[in-house]
Amino acid sequence: MSHTVITTTTTTTRTSGDGVLNLGYTRTIPGLLKIGQMIALLVAFLCVHCARGWPSWAAFQYFEVVTLWFLIAFLIFFLMHLFRLQAKMPCINWPLTEFFHYSVGTVLIVIASIVAAVKSGGVSALVAGSVFGFIATFLMAVSLWTSYSVTCGSHQTGAAV
Repeated sequence: MSHTVITTTTTTTRTSGDGVLNLGYTRTIPGLLKIGQMIALLVAFLCVHCARGWPSWAAFQYFEVVTLWFLIAFLIFFLMHLFRLQAKMPCINWPLTEFFHYSVGTVLIVIASIVAAVKSGGVSALVAGSVFGFIATFLMAVSLWTSYSVTCGSHQTGAAV
């Protein structure tokens, strides 16, 4: 009587793309743009918030609200990409959502920065806040342009003409 023994070995290899955390996103251009936007908006908010003697209360309240709102929104988008949460919610078109967010944000931040620059009254912290608002506007416009090419750019079809 002969017996046959079969041994099966299973090897599991885990790559960096399989994890929950996508640290590679922080080294991409969209990831770096989001980090730059968050830093610029945080500095702009803190400059205006910590300044004493606002010449125009309503203008700088608007500036604070807009910069804080988009700072939180960019943080949410950044964390969604970092933890790959957009893959868990496929019912939402995330590139289009970010495109609309960037388009509204660019317009509102540039308006807030212009108003802050005009109404600063020579207070250096308020001028610095408006400058960082313009920096955030520029970074948002670059993100808007790159997300436009992803969302609304030309799509290739496989049909031969």
